[in-house]
Amino acid sequence: MHGKLNAVPVFVPAITSRSNRADRVMMRAVDIMVASVALFFFAPLMIVIAALVFVGDPGPILFAHRRIGRGGKDFYCLKFRSMAVDADARLRELLAVDAAARDEWARDHKLRNDPRITGIGRFLRKSSLDELPQLFNVLRGDMSLVGPRPIVQAEAERYGRYLSEYCAVRPGITGLWQVSGRNDTTYRRRVAMDVAYSRKCSTSMNLKILAVTVPSVVFAKGSY
Repeated sequence: MHGKLNAVPVFVPAITSRSNRADRVMMRAVDIMVASVALFFFAPLMIVIAALVFVGDPGPILFAHRRIGRGGKDFYCLKFRSMAVDADARLRELLAVDAAARDEWARDHKLRNDPRITGIGRFLRKSSLDELPQLFNVLRGDMSLVGPRPIVQAEAERYGRYLSEYCAVRPGITGLWQVSGRNDTTYRRRVAMDVAYSRKCSTSMNLKILAVTVPSVVFAKGSY
């Protein structure tokens, strides 16, 4: 299912995060420690979620979606499957007949009333529990606990000359966008927050964002 990963065919100028080497090592150490503890703590819940996903819509439990990572390299971002197995067909059918949905998809690459999402999937997205498998991405080094939200290739052009800033750091499970309203913000604002994070990221900044993430998830602000 996964196959061989290739570099995303976009030009990414060489650039590195402004954080120093010692801070980057510290951030990686925090990623590994927190992700390991979190996986141990959430293991029983993840087993229950896996069973509910399969019972609600028999098929794969995990969804591996190709995203752009650090340095412009692509990787498979893991989530609990929140969409029906025929999600692609449902999307094509909707966009073919609904002009408003086409506009929303073109603008945000998301749909507020998405016909592809299953019943349990809607709850998982609202609670952000669908993203728990990304802890494995963190351990593998594909992602960080904190960073820009991983984007798909179709979104790269929206970053324009700022794509190199996005690619300078690992994408994160949480980040400035996720704790600042998520889908209630504009995409332009999202890019600005990703650039700000890339230029100023540090261990202390990551810890602050992680602390703010808890109430953001509890109140599900901007998630759908």
